[in-house]
Amino acid sequence: MDFLYIKSLHIIFVVTWFAGLFYMVRLFIYHTEAEKKEEPAKEILQTQYKLMEKRLWYIITWPSAVLASVFAFWMLIKNPYYLEMPWMHVKLAFVLALYFYHGKCHSMYKQLQKDQVKYTSLKLRIWNEVATIILFAVVFLVVLKNAINWI
Repeated sequence: MDFLYIKSLHIIFVVTWFAGLFYMVRLFIYHTEAEKKEEPAKEILQTQYKLMEKRLWYIITWPSAVLASVFAFWMLIKNPYYLEMPWMHVKLAFVLALYFYHGKCHSMYKQLQKDQVKYTSLKLRIWNEVATIILFAVVFLVVLKNAINWI
């Protein structure tokens, strides 16, 4: 497959991965806020949020993360010289941070599926910004490459 097709598919799945992460944490916020509702609204809302979270997590977010990674590795295999570039090392560090972020979101997902509400909506709103910071860092690194003075 041509390198530009691989790169395009990588970008598409990175976008859908981030979209899934952004929306997932937003659902966590709504799910957590539903805890304060009176019955039967609380149960109805939380049941719906659980279903929405499950579908988003396993139909969009996880597959996007896996496919973004597959196409990233494919690009690196086809062009290993990228691994010699300092900006790529920094980018990969941010990607590693994104994997940790994704893992923590998975842990939060499992807790909420078991009706364990451990975070306030404020903490989740702040948590949602972590992915934004990673996105900014990765995009600037990829676009500016060796012009790292943006930091």
